[in-house]
Amino acid sequence: QVQLVESGGRLVQAGGSLRLSCAASGRTFSTYAIGWFRQAPGKEREFVAAISRSGGATDYADSVKGRFTISRDNAENTVYLQMNSLKPEDTGVYYCAADIGATFHSTPVRPNEYVYWGQGTQVTVSS
Repeated sequence: QVQLVESGGRLVQAGGSLRLSCAASGRTFSTYAIGWFRQAPGKEREFVAAISRSGGATDYADSVKGRFTISRDNAENTVYLQMNSLKPEDTGVYYCAADIGATFHSTPVRPNEYVYWGQGTQVTVSS
């Protein structure tokens, strides 16, 4: 079992920055990859970023490359998503998820690869 709790979402102006946190508990943190997904109203959940169990590999959606950075602190059981140069189209509920079947360096991008999900945190970017 893995429990995930996201935090850090809020209203921010376009061009601003936010750092989201995903605090994990339960299963040993280094045994699963973590992904961030987001869902805007009326749209499907989409991949944002992922980080491997080791923390040595990351992957990003094209829409956020160069603006978002995912990182993990295995000592603190936390994954972060640093979001810079935010745009109104980044608005949505952001979820972190855990893939317990991931290999050491893999960065899963499909939602169905993830078993455990947090409740989400709302990010709203105003123009």
